[in-house]
Amino acid sequence: MLLYEKESYKIRKAVFNVYKELGCGHKETVYQKAFYIALLKEELKIEKEKRLPVIFDGANVGTYIPDFLIEEAIIVELKSKSFITKEDTLQFWQYLKSTNYKLGFLINFGIPGKAQIIRRVYDTARNNSLNY
Repeated sequence: MLLYEKESYKIRKAVFNVYKELGCGHKETVYQKAFYIALLKEELKIEKEKRLPVIFDGANVGTYIPDFLIEEAIIVELKSKSFITKEDTLQFWQYLKSTNYKLGFLINFGIPGKAQIIRRVYDTARNNSLNY
């Protein structure tokens, strides 16, 4: 069974609906607004740009502000680029690793043909990531 299976399905559905209507080529802020509306239709609890502390050795060393925090459990970061770079992926991974959240989505609306969805699970027990 997937971690947050129902919520993950609703997030993917929202991505599909946004991409189906808007396609690629818009600014990231356009997708953020449209994705927010699509998530509301899925009746998910959404927080936009919630400030999350980055903790090191018990001390707050920074702040991460994801595009969305869903159901107080899932980090979502949106992009509108021709491709996701290694730096984007690494930054997203570090944000997930540095917070108390186990699941995140890195979503790119900038690719012709379909949105790119990277679903990442951070498993602290194994200090490893799992892709599903």
